[in-house]
Amino acid sequence: MELFGQYMMAIVQTGGLFAPFLFIIVHLIRPMFFLPVVFICVSGGILFGVFAGTIYSIIGITLSSMLFYILIQWMPKMSERLLRMKKRLIGKHTELTVSQISLLRLIPFIHFHLLSLCLLEITSGFKDYMKASMITNIPLALVYTSIGGWLSNLSPLHILLSLAALLLLIYALRRKEIVIKWEDFFQTSTQH
Repeated sequence: MELFGQYMMAIVQTGGLFAPFLFIIVHLIRPMFFLPVVFICVSGGILFGVFAGTIYSIIGITLSSMLFYILIQWMPKMSERLLRMKKRLIGKHTELTVSQISLLRLIPFIHFHLLSLCLLEITSGFKDYMKASMITNIPLALVYTSIGGWLSNLSPLHILLSLAALLLLIYALRRKEIVIKWEDFFQTSTQH
């Protein structure tokens, strides 16, 4: 995977005037090659600088979110699989806020499209989803494009402290209400 990612970035680097377009295409095909979003954003900062790399990453990640929205409508099995994963990891009745999803996107090992599914659940239609996606994608692109090199050189202790601080922020920004459906609260057992 790392070799393939380096190969793709070498192609983008030698792309000349088409390099930004190729970089955005890499964002779109990233899920097929299991490349992490963080890797692409850090590479954007290295290749294009902080400002241009952030802009290109925001465009690429937002187009990737839009592609996810379209594909999830056509692929119900993928949707069911992501919903099962969400129920296992986050909980059956837990709804994350846009602020929480923005922070969770900053954690590299959390599945990008699982968080997109969480956005899909709390938004009401395509326009609202795209607005929320853009809001949650900006911090991800900005942070990993501008300080990507710095993050890769952190000691394990600093990484652990950063993750602990992020988890505390996620907890503090959680939705303060719990919704329990009638059927789940009063579980009736039917005997055959």
